Amino acid sequence: MKIAKPPYEYFPIIRSDHIIMRQISPSDIKDIEEISVYDGKYALSEDEATQMLSKVDKDYLDGNSIHWGITDIEKDIILGTCGYYRGFENETGELGCIMRPGFRGIGYMTFALKLAIDFGLNHIGLKRIIAFTSENNSKAINLLDRLGFVKSKDYQTEVVEYEYSLKNNFSTF
Repeated sequence: MKIAKPPYEYFPIIRSDHIIMRQISPSDIKDIEEISVYDGKYALSEDEATQMLSKVDKDYLDGNSIHWGITDIEKDIILGTCGYYRGFENETGELGCIMRPGFRGIGYMTFALKLAIDFGLNHIGLKRIIAFTSENNSKAINLLDRLGFVKSKDYQTEVVEYEYSLKNNFSTF
């Protein structure tokens, strides 16, 4: 298996029995407008969501991220997004995700993050994966715990860092 950071000759499509993770296209904007976030700011319009998608695409082409749309295996609408952001220094990737409200609590994000973790470890060559959340976001914390992340750092704000690493988890998914 070839270990390489983005961008790739072909954008990687990842499949499981339940979901497909694929590149987000401009035709998906209506599906992702309500969950479009860039640098901590939410899109307030379709135009802002389109601008954010352009920034995400540029980050990918610059080799600093990879961002998938999560779709149900039988549907072709974006249910949520996940990916790696802010570069890959020191073999570390920052994993982030967001799900549309109508699709939360069904298990889609668990499947997506398992696939993203596997991709990060086995295709990008990451040795450490981190995720940030609010200390008040119990659903995100429970998800990270279930996936094998451990709390690694508290910040003076409400932000908490979680870490998934090969030394904490002896097997991949």
